[in-house]
Amino acid sequence: QVQLVESGGGLVQPGGSLRLSCAASGFTFSSAVMRWYRRAPGKERELVAVIDASGHTNYVDSMKGRFTISRDNAKNTVYLQMNSLKPEDTAVYYCNALHLVYTYWGQGTQVTVSS
Repeated sequence: QVQLVESGGGLVQPGGSLRLSCAASGFTFSSAVMRWYRRAPGKERELVAVIDASGHTNYVDSMKGRFTISRDNAKNTVYLQMNSLKPEDTAVYYCNALHLVYTYWGQGTQVTVSS
């Protein structure tokens, strides 16, 4: 059974940092493309960052320099380090895996940036 379990969300002040984690199981994590998405209140879901099986990364322009995606294949975990957080980063963050022709989603973790 495939599972993606996000953790690490919470309430943080503007300018603060959070690190999200996504623990994967049920598929060959090391060969999967892993992504983070987010959905802000009243908005469509948007891609945040991608890391492929080789460790190559890509980011949406508005997150470049603030967010870092990484993976630990030994732990079957992908991370999203978020720095210099802004109120507009408030959203539910979702982990996504693309493995072979299958796409899997986590349940999401809430990130709230507010003073």
